Amino acid sequence: MYIPDVIPLEDRENLLGKYRSPNGSAEPDLGKNPALLIVDMTNGFVMDRFRTGFSKTGIPCSANIKKMLDLFRRKKLPVIYTRDMTSDQDVYRIHRGTWNNKSEPVPADQRTDYNTIYSEIAPLKGEPVIEKSKPSAFFGTPLISMLNYLHVTGIVLTGMVTSGCVRATALDAFSYNYTVAIPQECVADRSKISHEVTLFDLDLKYAYVLSSSEIAGILNRSNH
Repeated sequence: MYIPDVIPLEDRENLLGKYRSPNGSAEPDLGKNPALLIVDMTNGFVMDRFRTGFSKTGIPCSANIKKMLDLFRRKKLPVIYTRDMTSDQDVYRIHRGTWNNKSEPVPADQRTDYNTIYSEIAPLKGEPVIEKSKPSAFFGTPLISMLNYLHVTGIVLTGMVTSGCVRATALDAFSYNYTVAIPQECVADRSKISHEVTLFDLDLKYAYVLSSSEIAGILNRSNH
C-alpha cells in the first residue's frame, strides 16, 4: 500500500479500510503479454530547458524506466511510447483545443526537440510511438487497437507527469478493464505533493502502486 508521509492520519483511518485493505492485497495479475507504456518521456518533460521540463525528477525517472525497459525487451514483451502531437502549428492548436486557454503551445521551432523521446530510453525499431493531444494515452489514439492486437490485458504504466497524463491514462486503462501496475520509481512530476497524493489515490482505487523490484519480481515469476 502506497502511503506517503503527506497523507494525514485522519485520512488514512477513514480511507484505507474502505478501498484497499491496510495490510495490502494479492499482487496484481498482469495477465497475458503485459505491455510497458512509457508516457511522454520526451525532452520537453525531462529537460529543464523547456517550460514543462523538470530534470530533477525526470532524469532519475528515466534511469529507472531504463531498467524496466531492459526487462521488457529481454522478455520480448510489448513496449509502447507516447508523445505530444507533431502536426503543423495551426493544426496543433486545434488538437490542443481548450488546453490553449491554460498555456501557450510549444513554439514550432522547438517542437522537434521537445517531442524527441529522451535519448537514454529511446525506442528501438518496431516499438510504436503514439502521438496524443490530450492527457490520456487512450483519448483519440490507436492505443486500444494496438493492445487488443497484442493480446494485452495488463499495463505497466510509467512516465510523466504523475498527476497529469499518467493519472489520466491510468483511469482510462482501468475503465477499459486493463490491470494497471505503476512502478513508483518510474513516474515523476514537477510537484512532490501532487506526485505523492496522486499515487496514494491511484493505489486506493484504480491501480497497483508498487516498487520497481516488486513488479520485476511478478514478471520474472510469470511465464512471460
